[in-house]
Amino acid sequence: MDERGDFIRRDRKWHPPAFTPGYKTSVLRSPRCALVSVEQGVGEKAGPLFFPRGGLDPLDNDLICNFSKGGEAIGERIVVHGRVLDENRRPVPGTLIEVWQANAGGRYRHKNDSYLAPLDPNFGGTGRCLTDAEGYYFFRTIRPGPYPWRNDGSDWRPAHIHFSIFGEAFVQRLVSQLYFEGDPLIPLCPIVNTIPDPAAIDRLVARLDMGQQMPFDALAYRFDIVLRGRRQTFFENKREGN
Repeated sequence: MDERGDFIRRDRKWHPPAFTPGYKTSVLRSPRCALVSVEQGVGEKAGPLFFPRGGLDPLDNDLICNFSKGGEAIGERIVVHGRVLDENRRPVPGTLIEVWQANAGGRYRHKNDSYLAPLDPNFGGTGRCLTDAEGYYFFRTIRPGPYPWRNDGSDWRPAHIHFSIFGEAFVQRLVSQLYFEGDPLIPLCPIVNTIPDPAAIDRLVARLDMGQQMPFDALAYRFDIVLRGRRQTFFENKREGN
């Protein structure tokens, strides 16, 4: 029996318009013509039906240690955890989640990042994990720092962690980022403000979860990821809907 339930119509106003002048790079990147929906072929649907857990290193989900050069990463130690759910709040097991972020000073380990904050020799800023049978995921990291960027002179990005989620085929990849509860830079960010619905912005905020802290080690933040439906998490590369 098919238990997926009725089709849930998506609210197209949930996603920001492609052309948002307050976010300067959208002026050149936004399409000038209406988007066209194209049916997927075999090439788009092919891929691994699941990602083998044996393909991951035990430290892949520990960004504090997985780039160690003899020490641990410096900064506020945190845990980020949650569940990947479908539109009817059922768990999605075996989902590969990749994360990348700036270090505690707000600098990425990337050749094009010229921010004056120093690099941490023991922090690479990347990790990955698989959801378990209940759709649960977990990783330990350093809370990233905010950083300036050349939008409208010098805007500041709130602390955030990028993530991508892979489905059953390689083209089924969703990309977004999470923010942290209470960050005063969230309402000031031009990228955040491209999202018209405050409820959609709220879906991108990880909540402090004292019940899951690691005593004398790390605070915990909970961030559930909803793939479709009325409570869908906003994804950057699927603005038109998933």
